[in-house]
Amino acid sequence: MELILLSLLILSIGLFILSVFLRDPYKELRDEMDQMSMQQIQEMYQIKKKLKVLEEELLVADEPFTQHVPAEPSIHSAEKREVHEIIKNQVMLLTRQGLSVEQIARQSSLSPDEVRTIQTEMKFRGHSHE
Repeated sequence: MELILLSLLILSIGLFILSVFLRDPYKELRDEMDQMSMQQIQEMYQIKKKLKVLEEELLVADEPFTQHVPAEPSIHSAEKREVHEIIKNQVMLLTRQGLSVEQIARQSSLSPDEVRTIQTEMKFRGHSHE
């Protein structure tokens, strides 16, 4: 019995010494993950810094943004553009709320003529707007 205990003790000491000298298989993986994390943090910092510079440039611009509106309708604007169904539903809801054509046009980024066209289309579909 004493021999078994002594051999187990020697075996455990040997395994302990062996484990100290063996290389950690996960050490490389941990180091690589740490390096990737640091790299990602640095990239995020640089992106945030560039975004801040861009935001400052937009806010500090000397010229205010003005949209060029042509005096005469061009060939392209004479063509009817397709209005998305969501915008049509928004026009319908705003019409039901009693807003004027100009107010609806401003809120939906459409021309007053397009709003009237959508309202006429709604009448034909059976949606009353008055």
